[in-house]
Amino acid sequence: MTIEQTVTVDTDPRAGRDWLGLRDRVAVVTGAGSGIGAAIAMEFAACGAHVVALDVHVAGAVEVADRAAGLGVETLGVGADITDPDAVNAAAQQALERFGRIDVLVNNAGIMLPGELAAIDLADWQRVFDVNVTGYLLCARAFGADMRARGSGSIVHIASISASNPQSSSGAYSPSKAAVSMLSQTLAVEWGPAGVRSNVLSPGMTRTPLTESFYTQPGVTERRSAVVPIGRVGTPQDLANAAMWLAGDRAGYVTGQDIQVDGGFCRTLMNHVPRPGYEAAPTAD
Repeated sequence: MTIEQTVTVDTDPRAGRDWLGLRDRVAVVTGAGSGIGAAIAMEFAACGAHVVALDVHVAGAVEVADRAAGLGVETLGVGADITDPDAVNAAAQQALERFGRIDVLVNNAGIMLPGELAAIDLADWQRVFDVNVTGYLLCARAFGADMRARGSGSIVHIASISASNPQSSSGAYSPSKAAVSMLSQTLAVEWGPAGVRSNVLSPGMTRTPLTESFYTQPGVTERRSAVVPIGRVGTPQDLANAAMWLAGDRAGYVTGQDIQVDGGFCRTLMNHVPRPGYEAAPTAD
């Protein structure tokens, strides 16, 4: 007796990615016009999720939405300043009218303004907190309302390793990112009973438009790579990969957590402490 087996080949580029449970979900990504936000928006589309790309620069949001649509999902590009409650609420209403539901929010939009704390302009201090913290709360409330009403949803906040490792001469950046971590934990506790999870991803030394000026200087990429156990600087795709897991059903029992995506850099503190007799011997050329 001959047993014939029929093999069906799925030509859908999203095939095999639905193990995360994201196919046909609706994901909102703020700061989606470039860098980490754009990579996350595109990865959601690759996983079969419909995408709302939101950015203060509408042209960037629309451009990313158009690219994501090329992967066979429905998308929407929206221009909105996340520090403006009316603009955020209007964007949420537009997304709901288009898709009928919101399943995931990635709070990614953020800014960094230089300055030492002894002399920083208070307007700059407030501006960073307005975008990096208050904007995250406004988006969580506006886009999370539907999640809470339906009893299901996931919020992923992009913070930084600077939340737990002070970054000097960067004004309010480190304090604001520390506040993001506590905002997420509080949302996890308060909204968990409503079925909404809230987690943080903290990137470290990731090459984005915000940090690109650092890497244009000779030797910076090599020096930074040398202090990372993985041996390289991070990419927006590294954050996108981690965000998919936190957003999807596979992380259904994970909430209130802060996951560092830094190639192990934050675990190298003791490497800076002299320990005669325990240090690795130099290798011969």
